[in-house]
Amino acid sequence: MDVILGYVDEFRHMKFRKIILQIVSLAIVVGSALSIWKSLQVVSFSESPVVVVLSGSMEPAYYRGDILFLTYFNKPFEVGDVIVYKIKDQDIPIVHRVLQIQQKSEDPMDQLILTKGDNNQVDDRALYPRKQMWLERSDIMGKIEGVLPYVGYITILLNDYPSLKFVMIGLMSLFVLTAKDPQS
Repeated sequence: MDVILGYVDEFRHMKFRKIILQIVSLAIVVGSALSIWKSLQVVSFSESPVVVVLSGSMEPAYYRGDILFLTYFNKPFEVGDVIVYKIKDQDIPIVHRVLQIQQKSEDPMDQLILTKGDNNQVDDRALYPRKQMWLERSDIMGKIEGVLPYVGYITILLNDYPSLKFVMIGLMSLFVLTAKDPQS
């Protein structure tokens, strides 16, 4: 009887260790992702170094689902640059091309910027806040430096179908819980 109780006790300790190991592994994965994000922010000088194109307003240059990599170096923008800007009180950033620039002062960084989507008929003034005719540098998140075509489409699916998020989280949790330990 003591032998059986010994095996049961050992089994409980193994199961507890396995759960702790899975929690630590999950924490390492999450911590690694956060570290990579912070590193990208530092290297790109951008608050948000990666964005996903959500609309077709920049076709044929960029399509829905393209992942864009941004930088925000301390240099003036030029007509033709593709930038990402975010309007105050709106959650979704906008990816459009610089159409026109006005200098506010002698400082080359002191610019007013007008944008337009390549696939749009008119400029973006209708998208700006009421009575705002130009973007200021504080509205801009960064300039496009690279693209990864269509890889971000999963983000669009998760936004368009919120229940899909729960299905994915459930499936990932199921895989973690049912994963076999290679040592057993």
